[in-house]
Amino acid sequence: MEIYTKEYLIQELKKIKEQGYILNRRPGNQGGVGNTLEDLLGLEENNLPIPNAAEWELKCQRSNGNSLTTLFHMEPSPRALKIVPSTLLPKYGWKHDKAGIKYPDSEMSFRQTINYLNRTNRGFGIIIDEEERKISISFDSKSVSPIHEEWLSSVERRVGLKEIEPMPYWGFDDLFHKAGTKLGNCFYIKADVKKDGKDEYYHYTDIYILKKFDITLFIKAIKDGKIKIDFDARTGHNHGTKFRMIAQTLPELYDDVIHI
Repeated sequence: MEIYTKEYLIQELKKIKEQGYILNRRPGNQGGVGNTLEDLLGLEENNLPIPNAAEWELKCQRSNGNSLTTLFHMEPSPRALKIVPSTLLPKYGWKHDKAGIKYPDSEMSFRQTINYLNRTNRGFGIIIDEEERKISISFDSKSVSPIHEEWLSSVERRVGLKEIEPMPYWGFDDLFHKAGTKLGNCFYIKADVKKDGKDEYYHYTDIYILKKFDITLFIKAIKDGKIKIDFDARTGHNHGTKFRMIAQTLPELYDDVIHI
């Protein structure tokens, strides 16, 4: 793998942009738009070989996509309690839809995508405490939809209809450290997509350099509903807690945004 300078990479990206539509080199791969760009640049993975004190990453997105992209994985505190498998799953979980089929009959699930603007239909929401500098996951039994009445009754039997104890949370400083290592500096490229039969083509149209990740902007994006917290656990496996964002809005997390 070659060692790139930022200036060299910018020139290579400009050349790729000028090529117009390029055939997807990884057909059948959901990440084809990013994988194709990596292939064109001769990269083995999205960590860019730029000799710099800070790490750089390459992030690519379809121009017309509103899909969520995973920013990073981070389990909530208190981490020593392993709060997802020890509290959320056994006390607030529900029967897995494949229990007794793919998994044992006793398999439980806790899958929720939670945003700040409104609670889920199972009553889970996000609380941001600026003074304590932390983000917490909250439960409000009064916000549970009638369609989950049977589940709510089971929660009442298991733990009562009170707030989660202890509440899962992430400190601002911990989030800044985690996000800083994953999102510190990156090249962000948007691609137009067209199809011809079964073939898919990409035109890499917009190139951005994103620097100086800002925790204040990160918290604002949560408040605006652009970043969501995603739980995906079952009895047999915790797939991890993710912070996910509408990919198109990624530049909003940075103080320094340069459009090439």
